[in-house]
Amino acid sequence: MNSYSYKAKTPGGNMSIGTVNASDRNTAAVIIKKRGLYPVEIKESSGFDKNKNRKNKKVSLKDISVFCKQFHTMIDAGVTVIGSLDMLRRQTENSKLADVIEKIYDSVQKGVSLSEAVKKHDDVFPSIVISMMEIGEISGNLDVVLDRLALYIEKENKIKQKIKTATIYPKVIGIIAIAVVMLMLTFVVPSFMGMFQGSQLPLPTRIIVNISNLFKNIFFISGLVISIIVLVKLFKWFKKTIRGKYLISKVMLNIPLVGKNVQKIIASRFSRSLSLLLKTGVPIIQALEVVSNLLDNVIVADGLARAKDEIKRGIDLAESLAAVNIFPVMVIHMISIGEEAGSLDSVVEKVADFYDDELDSSISRLLSMLEPLMIVMIALVVGAIVIAMVLPIFSMYQQIG
Repeated sequence: MNSYSYKAKTPGGNMSIGTVNASDRNTAAVIIKKRGLYPVEIKESSGFDKNKNRKNKKVSLKDISVFCKQFHTMIDAGVTVIGSLDMLRRQTENSKLADVIEKIYDSVQKGVSLSEAVKKHDDVFPSIVISMMEIGEISGNLDVVLDRLALYIEKENKIKQKIKTATIYPKVIGIIAIAVVMLMLTFVVPSFMGMFQGSQLPLPTRIIVNISNLFKNIFFISGLVISIIVLVKLFKWFKKTIRGKYLISKVMLNIPLVGKNVQKIIASRFSRSLSLLLKTGVPIIQALEVVSNLLDNVIVADGLARAKDEIKRGIDLAESLAAVNIFPVMVIHMISIGEEAGSLDSVVEKVADFYDDELDSSISRLLSMLEPLMIVMIALVVGAIVIAMVLPIFSMYQQIG
């Protein structure tokens, strides 16, 4: 049996692309016609390894954005959903995403709806992608939905990259600080000990020497590494608990310097997601349900749930959000204007753009404050070790004098 790829027209005049297994080209044509299609072109597949030159890595937001763009282009050009998925599973560079598309393709061929097939892979696709595909299928505007989704995910990816960029510098400085302190305690401090034998050491020096001795003890180092691993695992477990999610959400919103940026990220993500859903015709209550699952903050999600209940009682969105005290005053004010003007979807999109720009400025300010602060902290730690080592020398000079 050979594999044949084909291009064919549907009874409605749309272009369909796919593959069939057959003994020869004529048999392939018969199989295609049995599917209710009119073959335009049939080619024997080259049999290349579909995983060749593909990257086996985690599926990123950029990969999802490219997937939505390509899917939109094919649907917009008149290719069927099955034909589009067939092409996407072949040309997607990320092997993990390609395997997922392959499974979606198989499910859709068996009669499962696209949104149901995508929902089985919620570990790869964000919840908004699943929700929007379902909306696109019901409304018959899948191509428009995919186009808007691609733009939305692209902007979400930019925000994520901004956050990553903001955390790189503190991480690098932190690693350097730990490495410098470890080197000093392991190699520099012991080299001074020969000078102080038989001397009464000051308290700060004794503390540093005792810490240095601990770092030369293999059992202490082993215990420290094991403790760190256990603490990390416990923290990951705690993050998944209800209490852990609530506590972390509260800390992230109120932590000095960082909390304001977290609030801006939430405001931007909320506004952009709400705009996308409203432009696609999703009712406000259903839109709030979808958005609350995207914000990764249970306090905000609880606030949106309360706002949703208020809307059901006939209260405006702006008034409902103001009552739960989550978002900045500007967000509430702009939503109120949008509701009065009947253009809420456009207004909240402008709010998202505003907070994207604000986030850039805030991150730059935060980094400009963190840089000198972290350098001062490193200097204080290293200075404390140096002073502790110099103190006995001053004591010896005083005894000689």
